[in-house]
Amino acid sequence: MKWDWLTLTVFIIGSVLLFQIGCQEQALATEASEAELKASKEVTDKAKAETAAEPVAAGPRLMFESVTCDFGQVGPGTKNVGEFKFENAGDELLIIKKVTKSCGCTPFTLEKKEYEPGESGTLKVSYKASKRAGSSKKHLYVESNDKTKPKIALAVKATIVKKVEFEPKQLKLLLNKENAACPAITLTSVDGKPFSVKGLKATGRFRSTADAITAEYDSSRKATKVVIQPKVNMELVKKSHNGNVVISLTHPECGSVTIPFRVLPRFKIDPPSIVIHKVESGKPVTKEVWILNNYDEDFEVESVSSKEGTMKVLSQEKIDNRYKFELEITPPAAGAQKRLFSDVFFVDVKGGERLKINCRGFYLRQARKSATK
Repeated sequence: MKWDWLTLTVFIIGSVLLFQIGCQEQALATEASEAELKASKEVTDKAKAETAAEPVAAGPRLMFESVTCDFGQVGPGTKNVGEFKFENAGDELLIIKKVTKSCGCTPFTLEKKEYEPGESGTLKVSYKASKRAGSSKKHLYVESNDKTKPKIALAVKATIVKKVEFEPKQLKLLLNKENAACPAITLTSVDGKPFSVKGLKATGRFRSTADAITAEYDSSRKATKVVIQPKVNMELVKKSHNGNVVISLTHPECGSVTIPFRVLPRFKIDPPSIVIHKVESGKPVTKEVWILNNYDEDFEVESVSSKEGTMKVLSQEKIDNRYKFELEITPPAAGAQKRLFSDVFFVDVKGGERLKINCRGFYLRQARKSATK
């Protein structure tokens, strides 16, 4: 019985001690929490005090939401409209004095020039993408009575991406082949949007330099891939060795594509022109000129001539399908203000084709001075 009372006494004392320890821990946790709250409140109060201590901006303040208008990816030749939003964050009337643009930048519109404190406005811009793919960045400059920032630069950005690809990139034409060996033109929508080819109202065909290349197609047919079979006018391309084919499209982000064409001429002149420096009046200069056939065809020179009479042939030699000319060029008298002379050497090929070689000669400065005396 004595041991039971002893055991009960020990149990009661232990429970009391455990209860006291738990209460102490809870009290400590509560004190820590209160300390943290107090520290947090002190930081917040300090921040509010610092904010309240900052002086309010005086005078007009022109504040833009963003100084960049990025259109992202756009199609070549497309028209895009964007805007710059702003606010008068000051306490006086904001006056926008003028808006200027960099060379080639887009047009803009501004509803008015004066804004009360807290009033917002919008500067709208119209951006037309160039026809060349690549990155584009232009600038607008806004001048106001904001003394802190009297002139603010705004950027208009875009990445021009082709929405319609075409093959080939260039039409290489040969005069000794049927239809000048002109390949078919394949137009493919890059973004999967169908389109059709638009023809000229008067002719029902696309445009090309000197109308040397035409084609027949169904302009009412829409597709994501269009194949055109060009037809070459052989007589006209002989006169236009270089040019472009312009094909108008109904694609929403690609109004047209331009494909250059190049005709391999029948003859090559080497050098293509003659330039002489430090010439003197009456003192002849000798130059060598070659005429070659690009198609390895046999040909004959029927006659030669000089437009101004300053050029004459010293020798003419045919070597396989080439002609070699040795020319003597005699500069005419140099006038008081004459800096150079020019002439044209004509070569008439049997069959009707006329070749020409331009010649320019620059007088020696001393010779020009002597001519004035």
